[in-house]
Amino acid sequence: MASPGTSSPPATRSTRRLAAGASNAGVVPADVLFDVLLRLPAKELCRLRAVCRAWRSLTVDPLFASAHAARHPLLLANFRDDRMHICVVDLSGNVVKRIPNADGHQLLCTRLDLACAASVGNSCHVIDPATGNVHVLPEIPAPEHLNRENLREPYTSFAFGRIATTGEYKVLRIFDPPPVTGINEQQLFEVLTIQGASSSSSDHAQWRARQNHDRLVEASSAIVVGEVVYFKVHRFYDDLILCGINISIKPDNIISFDLEREEWKGVLRGPIADIFFTDEYDDHLEDYCFLWPELTLADLRGSLSLVHYRKSRRIMDLWVLKDFDTSLWVKEYVIQIELNFPTTEWRVKSLFMLEDGRIVIHFPKTGLLFIYDPRTNTSAQMGRRHLEAVAMYTGNLLSLQVGDMV
Repeated sequence: MASPGTSSPPATRSTRRLAAGASNAGVVPADVLFDVLLRLPAKELCRLRAVCRAWRSLTVDPLFASAHAARHPLLLANFRDDRMHICVVDLSGNVVKRIPNADGHQLLCTRLDLACAASVGNSCHVIDPATGNVHVLPEIPAPEHLNRENLREPYTSFAFGRIATTGEYKVLRIFDPPPVTGINEQQLFEVLTIQGASSSSSDHAQWRARQNHDRLVEASSAIVVGEVVYFKVHRFYDDLILCGINISIKPDNIISFDLEREEWKGVLRGPIADIFFTDEYDDHLEDYCFLWPELTLADLRGSLSLVHYRKSRRIMDLWVLKDFDTSLWVKEYVIQIELNFPTTEWRVKSLFMLEDGRIVIHFPKTGLLFIYDPRTNTSAQMGRRHLEAVAMYTGNLLSLQVGDMV
Protein backbone atom coordinates (compact mmCIF):
# COMPACT_ATOMS: atom_id res chain seq x y z
CA MET A 1 0.00 0.00 0.00
CA ALA A 2 1.08 3.55 -0.63
CA SER A 3 2.23 5.30 2.52
CA PRO A 4 0.25 8.42 3.50
CA GLY A 5 3.52 10.17 4.31
CA THR A 6 5.19 12.49 1.84
CA SER A 7 8.73 13.36 0.99
CA SER A 8 10.01 16.76 -0.01
CA PRO A 9 13.25 18.09 -1.45
CA PRO A 10 15.91 19.48 0.89
CA ALA A 11 15.73 23.14 1.79
CA THR A 12 17.05 25.51 -0.86
CA ARG A 13 19.80 28.05 -0.23
CA SER A 14 17.22 30.83 -0.02
CA THR A 15 15.25 29.01 2.66
CA ARG A 16 18.45 28.22 4.55
CA ARG A 17 19.35 31.92 4.49
CA LEU A 18 15.88 32.56 5.88
CA ALA A 19 16.57 30.18 8.72
CA ALA A 20 19.93 31.82 9.34
CA GLY A 21 18.15 35.13 9.81
CA ALA A 22 16.19 33.68 12.71
CA SER A 23 18.96 33.28 15.29
CA ASN A 24 18.50 30.54 17.87
CA ALA A 25 21.18 31.64 20.32
CA GLY A 26 23.70 29.23 18.81
CA VAL A 27 22.10 26.13 20.31
CA VAL A 28 21.20 24.55 16.93
CA PRO A 29 22.66 25.61 13.55
CA ALA A 30 20.05 27.61 11.65
CA ASP A 31 19.95 25.38 8.59
CA VAL A 32 19.60 22.28 10.75
CA LEU A 33 16.79 23.91 12.70
CA PHE A 34 14.99 24.70 9.45
CA ASP A 35 15.20 21.10 8.26
CA VAL A 36 14.17 19.66 11.62
CA LEU A 37 11.14 21.90 12.09
CA LEU A 38 10.10 21.34 8.48
CA ARG A 39 9.62 17.64 9.23
CA LEU A 40 7.14 18.23 12.04
CA PRO A 41 3.35 18.24 11.46
CA ALA A 42 1.54 21.54 11.98
CA LYS A 43 -0.09 20.29 15.16
CA GLU A 44 3.24 19.69 16.95
CA LEU A 45 4.93 22.67 15.33
CA CYS A 46 2.35 25.12 16.67
CA ARG A 47 3.15 23.90 20.17
CA LEU A 48 6.93 23.78 19.84
CA ARG A 49 7.25 27.29 18.43
CA ALA A 50 6.49 28.57 21.94
CA VAL A 51 9.99 27.42 22.93
CA CYS A 52 11.55 30.75 21.93
CA ARG A 53 11.13 33.82 19.74
CA ALA A 54 13.51 32.51 17.10
CA TRP A 55 11.47 29.35 16.58
CA ARG A 56 8.27 31.35 16.38
CA SER A 57 9.80 33.83 13.94
CA LEU A 58 10.93 31.01 11.66
CA THR A 59 7.65 29.09 11.66
CA VAL A 60 5.48 32.09 10.78
CA ASP A 61 7.69 33.22 7.90
CA PRO A 62 5.87 32.80 4.53
CA LEU A 63 8.81 30.92 2.93
CA PHE A 64 8.91 28.37 5.71
CA ALA A 65 5.11 28.12 5.79
CA SER A 66 5.01 27.46 2.05
CA ALA A 67 7.65 24.75 2.27
CA HIS A 68 5.84 23.20 5.23
CA ALA A 69 2.46 23.19 3.48
CA ALA A 70 3.97 21.38 0.46
CA ARG A 71 5.39 18.70 2.73
CA HIS A 72 2.36 18.35 5.01
CA PRO A 73 -0.83 18.81 2.93
CA LEU A 74 -4.08 19.20 4.85
CA LEU A 75 -7.71 18.49 4.06
CA LEU A 76 -10.98 19.95 5.31
CA ALA A 77 -13.66 17.42 6.16
CA ASN A 78 -17.26 16.94 7.29
CA PHE A 79 -17.37 13.68 9.25
CA ARG A 80 -20.69 11.86 9.29
CA ASP A 81 -20.43 11.21 13.02
CA ASP A 82 -19.72 14.89 13.78
CA ARG A 83 -21.72 17.27 11.60
CA MET A 84 -21.33 20.11 14.10
CA HIS A 85 -17.68 20.66 13.17
CA ILE A 86 -15.58 21.21 10.10
CA CYS A 87 -12.28 19.46 10.74
CA VAL A 88 -8.79 20.12 9.46
CA VAL A 89 -7.17 16.70 8.98
CA ASP A 90 -3.78 15.42 7.87
CA LEU A 91 -3.22 12.61 5.39
CA SER A 92 -3.20 10.02 8.15
CA GLY A 93 -6.74 10.98 9.08
CA ASN A 94 -5.74 12.73 12.31
CA VAL A 95 -7.81 15.78 13.24
CA VAL A 96 -5.59 18.85 13.59
CA LYS A 97 -8.31 21.39 14.35
CA ARG A 98 -12.08 21.49 14.79
CA ILE A 99 -14.05 24.52 13.61
CA PRO A 100 -17.62 24.98 14.91
CA ASN A 101 -20.29 24.22 12.31
CA ALA A 102 -23.40 24.73 14.41
CA ASP A 103 -25.83 24.61 11.48
CA GLY A 104 -24.39 21.36 10.18
CA HIS A 105 -23.64 22.86 6.76
CA GLN A 106 -21.83 20.76 4.18
CA LEU A 107 -18.44 21.67 2.75
CA LEU A 108 -18.11 22.64 -0.87
CA CYS A 109 -15.42 20.83 -2.85
CA THR A 110 -12.81 23.62 -3.02
CA ARG A 111 -9.03 23.98 -3.19
CA LEU A 112 -8.46 27.28 -1.38
CA ASP A 113 -7.21 28.89 1.83
CA LEU A 114 -10.83 29.53 2.88
CA ALA A 115 -13.67 27.05 3.24
CA CYS A 116 -17.27 27.39 2.13
CA ALA A 117 -20.12 25.45 3.74
CA ALA A 118 -23.76 25.61 2.70
CA SER A 119 -27.20 24.07 2.99
CA VAL A 120 -29.73 23.42 0.23
CA GLY A 121 -32.03 25.82 2.08
CA ASN A 122 -30.22 29.01 1.01
CA SER A 123 -27.75 29.33 3.89
CA CYS A 124 -24.04 29.72 3.19
CA HIS A 125 -20.96 30.52 5.28
CA VAL A 126 -17.38 31.33 4.28
CA ILE A 127 -14.89 30.22 6.94
CA ASP A 128 -11.22 30.95 7.58
CA PRO A 129 -9.82 27.69 9.04
CA ALA A 130 -6.73 29.47 10.40
CA THR A 131 -8.66 31.97 12.53
CA GLY A 132 -12.11 30.40 12.80
CA ASN A 133 -13.74 33.62 11.56
CA VAL A 134 -17.02 33.14 9.70
CA HIS A 135 -18.67 35.29 7.05
CA VAL A 136 -22.41 34.62 6.88
CA LEU A 137 -23.71 35.32 3.40
CA PRO A 138 -27.01 37.20 3.07
CA GLU A 139 -30.03 35.09 2.12
CA ILE A 140 -32.01 37.93 0.49
CA PRO A 141 -31.88 37.45 -3.28
CA ALA A 142 -30.93 40.01 -5.90
CA PRO A 143 -33.67 42.63 -6.44
CA GLU A 144 -34.50 41.22 -9.90
CA HIS A 145 -35.34 37.82 -8.38
CA LEU A 146 -37.48 38.83 -5.41
CA ASN A 147 -40.80 37.73 -6.90
CA ARG A 148 -39.68 34.63 -8.77
CA GLU A 149 -41.35 31.25 -8.23
CA ASN A 150 -37.99 29.66 -7.35
CA LEU A 151 -37.80 31.60 -4.08
CA ARG A 152 -41.01 30.35 -2.47
CA GLU A 153 -39.33 27.14 -1.35
CA PRO A 154 -35.71 27.75 -2.37
CA TYR A 155 -33.44 24.84 -3.18
CA THR A 156 -29.99 26.30 -3.62
CA SER A 157 -26.46 25.27 -4.55
CA PHE A 158 -23.28 27.31 -4.28
CA ALA A 159 -19.84 27.51 -5.90
CA PHE A 160 -16.90 29.35 -4.34
CA GLY A 161 -13.72 30.63 -5.98
CA ARG A 162 -10.96 33.22 -5.83
CA ILE A 163 -10.09 35.80 -8.47
CA ALA A 164 -6.30 35.80 -8.81
CA THR A 165 -5.97 39.31 -10.29
CA THR A 166 -7.84 41.05 -7.47
CA GLY A 167 -7.57 38.61 -4.54
CA GLU A 168 -11.34 38.79 -4.14
CA TYR A 169 -13.50 35.76 -3.45
CA LYS A 170 -16.76 35.23 -5.29
CA VAL A 171 -19.73 32.99 -4.60
CA LEU A 172 -22.10 31.80 -7.31
CA ARG A 173 -25.60 30.91 -6.07
CA ILE A 174 -28.01 28.79 -8.09
CA PHE A 175 -31.74 28.63 -7.37
CA ASP A 176 -33.24 25.45 -8.81
CA PRO A 177 -36.85 25.45 -10.06
CA PRO A 178 -39.47 24.07 -7.66
CA PRO A 179 -40.11 20.35 -8.28
CA VAL A 180 -43.70 20.98 -9.42
CA THR A 181 -42.58 23.29 -12.22
CA GLY A 182 -39.62 21.21 -13.42
CA ILE A 183 -37.95 22.55 -16.54
CA ASN A 184 -40.79 25.00 -17.21
CA GLU A 185 -39.10 27.37 -14.76
CA GLN A 186 -35.55 28.60 -15.32
CA GLN A 187 -32.72 28.31 -12.87
CA LEU A 188 -31.65 31.60 -11.33
CA PHE A 189 -27.99 32.63 -10.94
CA GLU A 190 -26.50 35.25 -8.63
CA VAL A 191 -22.97 36.35 -7.71
CA LEU A 192 -21.67 37.91 -4.49
CA THR A 193 -18.17 39.31 -3.91
CA ILE A 194 -16.42 39.17 -0.53
CA GLN A 195 -12.92 40.16 0.55
CA GLY A 196 -12.53 37.22 2.94
CA ALA A 197 -14.02 35.65 6.04
CA SER A 198 -14.99 38.06 8.80
CA SER A 199 -16.73 37.65 12.13
CA SER A 200 -20.17 38.41 10.74
CA SER A 201 -22.11 39.13 7.60
CA SER A 202 -21.61 42.42 5.79
CA ASP A 203 -24.46 44.93 5.86
CA HIS A 204 -23.44 46.14 2.39
CA ALA A 205 -23.02 42.79 0.62
CA GLN A 206 -25.69 42.17 -1.99
CA TRP A 207 -26.26 39.44 -4.55
CA ARG A 208 -26.13 40.43 -8.22
CA ALA A 209 -28.46 38.71 -10.68
CA ARG A 210 -26.71 37.19 -13.68
CA GLN A 211 -27.94 35.91 -17.02
CA ASN A 212 -29.64 32.54 -17.09
CA HIS A 213 -28.27 29.77 -19.27
CA ASP A 214 -30.45 28.29 -22.01
CA ARG A 215 -29.73 24.80 -20.68
CA LEU A 216 -30.19 23.44 -17.20
CA VAL A 217 -27.05 22.68 -15.21
CA GLU A 218 -26.62 20.09 -12.47
CA ALA A 219 -25.93 22.65 -9.76
CA SER A 220 -24.60 20.17 -7.21
CA SER A 221 -21.90 19.02 -9.66
CA ALA A 222 -20.16 22.43 -9.66
CA ILE A 223 -16.37 22.53 -9.44
CA VAL A 224 -14.27 25.69 -9.59
CA VAL A 225 -10.97 25.46 -11.44
CA GLY A 226 -9.05 28.71 -11.43
CA GLU A 227 -11.74 31.33 -12.01
CA VAL A 228 -14.24 29.20 -13.93
CA VAL A 229 -17.17 27.22 -12.54
CA TYR A 230 -17.89 23.99 -14.43
CA PHE A 231 -21.16 22.03 -14.32
CA LYS A 232 -22.41 18.76 -15.69
CA VAL A 233 -25.61 19.11 -17.69
CA HIS A 234 -28.77 18.55 -15.66
CA ARG A 235 -29.87 14.99 -14.99
CA PHE A 236 -33.08 15.83 -16.88
CA TYR A 237 -31.12 15.34 -20.11
CA ASP A 238 -29.87 11.99 -18.87
CA ASP A 239 -33.50 10.96 -18.35
CA LEU A 240 -34.18 11.82 -21.99
CA ILE A 241 -31.33 9.56 -23.05
CA LEU A 242 -32.70 6.74 -20.88
CA CYS A 243 -36.08 7.22 -22.59
CA GLY A 244 -34.44 6.85 -25.99
CA ILE A 245 -35.04 10.45 -27.04
CA ASN A 246 -32.31 11.60 -29.41
CA ILE A 247 -31.12 15.06 -28.45
CA SER A 248 -27.97 16.99 -29.30
CA ILE A 249 -26.88 17.22 -25.66
CA LYS A 250 -24.46 14.48 -24.63
CA PRO A 251 -24.19 13.11 -21.09
CA ASP A 252 -20.59 14.35 -20.82
CA ASN A 253 -21.26 17.91 -22.05
CA ILE A 254 -19.98 20.53 -19.62
CA ILE A 255 -21.35 24.04 -19.07
CA SER A 256 -19.05 26.73 -17.69
CA PHE A 257 -19.39 30.12 -16.01
CA ASP A 258 -16.54 32.65 -15.89
CA LEU A 259 -16.52 33.82 -12.29
CA GLU A 260 -14.24 36.79 -12.97
CA ARG A 261 -16.27 38.18 -15.90
CA GLU A 262 -19.52 36.86 -14.42
CA GLU A 263 -20.72 35.50 -17.74
CA TRP A 264 -21.30 32.14 -19.42
CA LYS A 265 -18.75 30.49 -21.67
CA GLY A 266 -19.43 28.02 -24.47
CA VAL A 267 -20.60 24.44 -23.94
CA LEU A 268 -17.61 22.14 -23.64
CA ARG A 269 -17.71 18.73 -25.31
CA GLY A 270 -16.64 15.92 -23.03
CA PRO A 271 -14.15 13.27 -24.18
CA ILE A 272 -16.29 10.16 -23.80
CA ALA A 273 -19.65 10.28 -25.62
CA ASP A 274 -18.13 10.44 -29.11
CA ILE A 275 -15.79 7.47 -28.56
CA PHE A 276 -17.96 5.37 -26.26
CA PHE A 277 -18.78 2.78 -28.93
CA THR A 278 -15.25 2.49 -30.31
CA ASP A 279 -12.72 -0.18 -29.48
CA GLU A 280 -11.36 2.03 -26.70
CA TYR A 281 -14.51 1.45 -24.68
CA ASP A 282 -16.22 -1.53 -26.33
CA ASP A 283 -19.13 -1.28 -23.92
CA HIS A 284 -22.79 -2.11 -24.40
CA LEU A 285 -25.62 0.27 -25.21
CA GLU A 286 -27.12 -0.05 -21.76
CA ASP A 287 -23.81 1.10 -20.26
CA TYR A 288 -24.03 4.33 -22.25
CA CYS A 289 -27.41 5.04 -20.68
CA PHE A 290 -25.74 5.06 -17.27
CA LEU A 291 -22.79 7.19 -18.32
CA TRP A 292 -24.07 10.44 -16.75
CA PRO A 293 -24.13 9.25 -13.08
CA GLU A 294 -20.66 7.71 -13.46
CA LEU A 295 -19.04 11.08 -14.22
CA THR A 296 -17.52 13.57 -11.79
CA LEU A 297 -15.84 16.93 -12.42
CA ALA A 298 -12.61 17.58 -10.53
CA ASP A 299 -9.78 20.07 -10.09
CA LEU A 300 -6.60 18.16 -10.88
CA ARG A 301 -4.04 20.64 -9.56
CA GLY A 302 -5.33 23.57 -11.60
CA SER A 303 -6.72 21.68 -14.59
CA LEU A 304 -10.29 20.55 -15.22
CA SER A 305 -10.60 16.79 -15.02
CA LEU A 306 -13.47 14.49 -15.93
CA VAL A 307 -13.51 11.33 -13.83
CA HIS A 308 -15.28 8.29 -15.28
CA TYR A 309 -15.74 5.52 -12.73
CA ARG A 310 -16.42 2.43 -14.87
CA LYS A 311 -17.71 0.21 -12.12
CA SER A 312 -18.52 -2.77 -14.36
CA ARG A 313 -14.86 -3.01 -15.41
CA ARG A 314 -13.36 -1.78 -12.12
CA ILE A 315 -11.57 1.06 -13.91
CA MET A 316 -11.37 4.78 -13.19
CA ASP A 317 -10.42 6.99 -16.15
CA LEU A 318 -9.10 10.49 -15.46
CA TRP A 319 -9.39 12.81 -18.45
CA VAL A 320 -7.66 16.22 -18.28
CA LEU A 321 -8.73 19.23 -20.37
CA LYS A 322 -5.84 20.61 -22.42
CA ASP A 323 -7.62 23.18 -24.60
CA PHE A 324 -11.07 24.64 -23.96
CA ASP A 325 -11.66 26.11 -27.42
CA THR A 326 -11.12 22.79 -29.22
CA SER A 327 -12.44 20.56 -26.40
CA LEU A 328 -9.11 18.73 -26.39
CA TRP A 329 -8.89 16.11 -23.64
CA VAL A 330 -6.11 13.68 -22.73
CA LYS A 331 -6.63 10.54 -20.68
CA GLU A 332 -3.73 10.93 -18.24
CA TYR A 333 -4.59 8.22 -15.71
CA VAL A 334 -6.26 4.83 -15.82
CA ILE A 335 -6.69 3.54 -12.29
CA GLN A 336 -7.37 -0.16 -11.88
CA ILE A 337 -9.70 -0.46 -8.92
CA GLU A 338 -8.21 -2.57 -6.15
CA LEU A 339 -10.14 -4.93 -3.94
CA ASN A 340 -9.93 -2.51 -1.04
CA PHE A 341 -11.97 0.05 -2.99
CA PRO A 342 -15.72 -0.05 -2.20
CA THR A 343 -17.69 -2.06 -4.76
CA THR A 344 -21.06 -0.42 -4.04
CA GLU A 345 -20.07 2.98 -5.46
CA TRP A 346 -21.30 4.34 -8.79
CA ARG A 347 -19.05 7.38 -8.91
CA VAL A 348 -16.47 9.50 -7.15
CA LYS A 349 -17.66 12.52 -5.18
CA SER A 350 -14.43 14.53 -5.13
CA LEU A 351 -10.88 14.04 -6.32
CA PHE A 352 -7.69 16.05 -5.77
CA MET A 353 -4.04 15.69 -6.73
CA LEU A 354 -1.30 16.32 -4.17
CA GLU A 355 1.99 18.04 -4.99
CA ASP A 356 3.81 14.69 -5.14
CA GLY A 357 1.35 13.31 -7.71
CA ARG A 358 -0.75 11.16 -5.41
CA ILE A 359 -4.52 11.39 -5.85
CA VAL A 360 -7.11 11.77 -3.08
CA ILE A 361 -10.39 9.99 -3.90
CA HIS A 362 -13.63 10.36 -1.93
CA PHE A 363 -16.52 7.94 -2.45
CA PRO A 364 -19.97 9.39 -1.56
CA LYS A 365 -21.98 6.30 -0.63
CA THR A 366 -19.57 4.75 1.85
CA GLY A 367 -17.90 8.03 2.78
CA LEU A 368 -14.46 6.41 2.50
CA LEU A 369 -11.33 8.30 1.48
CA PHE A 370 -8.41 6.75 -0.38
CA ILE A 371 -5.00 8.02 -1.48
CA TYR A 372 -3.87 6.50 -4.77
CA ASP A 373 -0.21 6.51 -5.83
CA PRO A 374 0.15 6.30 -9.64
CA ARG A 375 3.87 5.53 -9.28
CA THR A 376 3.13 2.20 -7.63
CA ASN A 377 -0.49 1.76 -8.78
CA THR A 378 -1.54 1.14 -5.17
CA SER A 379 -3.90 2.85 -2.77
CA ALA A 380 -4.30 3.30 0.97
CA GLN A 381 -7.41 4.13 2.93
CA MET A 382 -7.10 7.37 4.91
CA GLY A 383 -8.42 6.81 8.41
CA ARG A 384 -11.53 4.85 9.33
CA ARG A 385 -14.13 7.56 9.84
CA HIS A 386 -16.67 8.18 7.10
CA LEU A 387 -16.73 11.62 5.47
CA GLU A 388 -19.72 13.49 4.10
CA ALA A 389 -17.59 15.98 2.18
CA VAL A 390 -13.92 16.85 1.73
CA ALA A 391 -11.92 19.82 0.39
CA MET A 392 -8.23 20.65 -0.04
CA TYR A 393 -6.85 23.29 2.32
CA THR A 394 -4.12 25.51 0.86
CA GLY A 395 -3.87 27.97 3.74
CA ASN A 396 -1.40 28.23 6.61
CA LEU A 397 -2.26 26.89 10.04
CA LEU A 398 1.08 28.02 11.47
CA SER A 399 -0.45 31.39 12.36
CA LEU A 400 -2.64 29.70 14.95
CA GLN A 401 -2.25 30.02 18.68
CA VAL A 402 -1.48 26.77 20.50
CA GLY A 403 -4.90 26.70 22.12
CA ASP A 404 -6.67 26.56 18.77
CA MET A 405 -5.22 23.16 17.92
CA VAL A 406 -6.76 19.80 18.82
